[in-house]
Amino acid sequence: MKRGGALLARPRGKATEPTAEERAALLARPRLAPDVQVHEPIEDGAPWLVQRGSQHYIRVGADMVRLLRSLDGSRDHSGLVEVLGPPWREGDVGRAVERLDRMELLEDGAKRRHSGAWFKYVPPLTFQFTVVRPERLLRRLTSLLGGLAGRAGAGLALALSVGGVLALALRAPDVYRALGEPMPLSYLIALACASVVTTALHELGHGLVLTHHGGRPSRMGVMLFYLTPAFFCDVSDGWRLPHRRQRVQVAAAGIATQTVIAGTAALTAWAAGSAGGALDVWDAVLVFAVSTYTTSLLNLLPFVKLDGYIALMSHLDLPHLRDRTMTDARSFLAKMLFGGTGYTRELPRLRWSVAFGLASMVFPLYLVALAGSLWLGLIQGTGIVGATLILTGVCALGYRVWTGGRRLTRQARDAGARTGRITVVWVFVAAAVAAAAAFVSVPYTITGGYVTEDGRTTLALSTTADRAALREGAKVTLERRGLVTRTDLATAHITTPTARHGVAPLSAFVPVREGDTVPVPAYRVPLRVDDGEPDGAGTARVAAGHRPLGTWLYLNYIAPAWR
Repeated sequence: MKRGGALLARPRGKATEPTAEERAALLARPRLAPDVQVHEPIEDGAPWLVQRGSQHYIRVGADMVRLLRSLDGSRDHSGLVEVLGPPWREGDVGRAVERLDRMELLEDGAKRRHSGAWFKYVPPLTFQFTVVRPERLLRRLTSLLGGLAGRAGAGLALALSVGGVLALALRAPDVYRALGEPMPLSYLIALACASVVTTALHELGHGLVLTHHGGRPSRMGVMLFYLTPAFFCDVSDGWRLPHRRQRVQVAAAGIATQTVIAGTAALTAWAAGSAGGALDVWDAVLVFAVSTYTTSLLNLLPFVKLDGYIALMSHLDLPHLRDRTMTDARSFLAKMLFGGTGYTRELPRLRWSVAFGLASMVFPLYLVALAGSLWLGLIQGTGIVGATLILTGVCALGYRVWTGGRRLTRQARDAGARTGRITVVWVFVAAAVAAAAAFVSVPYTITGGYVTEDGRTTLALSTTADRAALREGAKVTLERRGLVTRTDLATAHITTPTARHGVAPLSAFVPVREGDTVPVPAYRVPLRVDDGEPDGAGTARVAAGHRPLGTWLYLNYIAPAWR
């Protein structure tokens, strides 16, 4: 298209930027970007919304709406003032245009490659693949399930959710045993499939409630969320709903769906177990119920971008709550560390915004550490695949820490902090981290498995295990491991550290029972059992002395990918 005789359009698909003259011409006669829409209020009292792309919604006032609807590229700033009338003045229009440009709502003259209809990249590390446009399907389901939207449906859901918790409490010994016992491989696969279906129903629950309230779920599909497979349902249209209560219900619908499924599974397992049903089957159902309840609780946490956070943000009616509180927290940290006086609070009325922002920064790291303590040994036992996953996670975590440090520094500079003090503080932090890495000593453990055959027990190590750390006489703890808990069975020690390449049953690395029929590559090291009676195969932990913290981190999280 042409503006003032200059050709401002770029060849389609190229990520080229306009020149300064072209940008000035565009801002002189501003025009809305092609992917920007202005939505009228759904009902009286509801806000006007500006939609950018498929997911970004911004609330605006009626005066701003008048300006947005006038931005067709045919008028300069003075012409816009003539059309808009009071209270708009030319300076007001100029400032508003600059703000809209920063918000990426105006055409900027650059034609970039956009994600297709089936794929969308969401920074920093989410890749979404659209499978279905669910609006028509969800409307039909909503009409069929309309009776469940009332008090009777809510009461039934609450009864199932709470009843399942009581059922698990009544069978607490069975639950503990099921979490600590290996299960048949077929049941483990069924458990994984059931979890996938439950996650899909979780997302369907969001879409159904949004549709019930008059919204339009735009996309459903699968995604890689920080490289973890998951489902998604795009319910960004929920911001158009007029009442906070409705938006909270949309956010909480997934959790409610999961707790109902978990409660139904727990009650079924309790009833079948009481009637003398097949033990293995109902143990697997108990594990499924516990894992589903646990996932629901994690989704309630408000410090990560999960359903609990979205529900809190909707209840407070504060868009981008987490980002804004983290900005306040970074301002607090930057002022404390670097000085400066030009800090402003994003949410000055929220007395707890700094504390919430600090928790939002730290809590994801805690979740990663907790997951590592539960699953690190199991992941390492899968060989190069697990080592690659761990290294990828470390790189992603390092990137997040680096970008967080850059934001903190930039915020301090913008507030007038002196470069010298910023440099000194970061040098001190680097020195403290280096000192901790060099002088803090931590126990080093090598995780593997054990195999008992014909009265002889051997240590089984994955191909990425640290075989160089094995020493004659090193203590080895032999365990029976379930999906969550573990039980010590015996102690042994290494008779000779020489490792011979061969195979070991899958059950030495993964808590399954039929692992003997699935051999995997492994190194075998002879052991002598000191006490206890290990049988079959299970988990083994080798005490390999102490290492400096930096060395320990390298050996556990980075080195396995190179071995």
